[in-house]
Amino acid sequence: MTIPRKVAVIGAGEIGVGWAALCASAGWPVAIFDLNPETMDRASNEIERRTRALVALDRAPESIVERGLRELVRANFLSEAVQDADWVIEAIQEDVTAKQKLLAGIEQAVGGDVLISSSSSGLPPTEIFGRCRKLDRCLVTHPLNPPELIPIVEIVPESRTSAASISRAVEYLRALGRFPIVLKKPIPGYVVGRVAAAVWRECIDLVLQGVISVDDMDRAVSLGPALGWAAAGPHLTYHLASGEGGIRYFTQRLLASFESWWRQLAHWSQLEPDQQRALTQSIEKAYKGKIEFLREARDRRLSAILRSLEQARAPSGSESC
Repeated sequence: MTIPRKVAVIGAGEIGVGWAALCASAGWPVAIFDLNPETMDRASNEIERRTRALVALDRAPESIVERGLRELVRANFLSEAVQDADWVIEAIQEDVTAKQKLLAGIEQAVGGDVLISSSSSGLPPTEIFGRCRKLDRCLVTHPLNPPELIPIVEIVPESRTSAASISRAVEYLRALGRFPIVLKKPIPGYVVGRVAAAVWRECIDLVLQGVISVDDMDRAVSLGPALGWAAAGPHLTYHLASGEGGIRYFTQRLLASFESWWRQLAHWSQLEPDQQRALTQSIEKAYKGKIEFLREARDRRLSAILRSLEQARAPSGSESC
């Protein structure tokens, strides 16, 4: 399996730190760069913490993690970060103009065979790479947070991305233990973001209507449909729900119920300021003073779920996840 000689992560926020921790945990040489010195200072500590946490969670071997951390470079300049890199990951804020400017600068600083990917969570690749000239090696690789734990990564090619570049991205991600999914065509929000946005809108609406509290809503999802979807995904979940009859039987007998609910689901497209305030206050009140504890608990649960899924995978490797 081909792996890059070096990975450059440009942008040291949550996603950039997660990418760097993931690559370092595989023992890959990584360089990280951010224009903000304070962000870089925080990133240095966070990358080490999150990479070593993978050892404690039994997600990475200690010897490989320590090798990766020894090779981690905290670059002072963009040119230093991308030098000799085979893969450059842009991970700055979701601002299309800023991304265009940065990616154009990256393109000028690297050789023509370097893979360039954006960590955008929903912007069209055509816009993101709007100032780039060599588009055959440009694509989106969208991870979920935290990238070092959640294995799914969406690959969203630009219309002119070459098949070879897509294959290369898939190979790199699989070498990192990720499950890449390649979108057949771009769509705003991509696939994961759209599904998450749809579910979250209904969760928000139920909280704001006073139907359920924030913490009970989170339990309802995480221990309800999310648990089943983690094991099978939405389509397979319903296909299996009706036994031998499968989805055909399910749609014949239960689709009418779903259709009646769909007509009543939230359909608003924005939150008014007073709704934003009410939602923010409800979430902050529910989890006040518990963030660090809950973050660590989330990571332990994610690791345990992943371990269980891996152990339950068919020996033949025929399962997709």
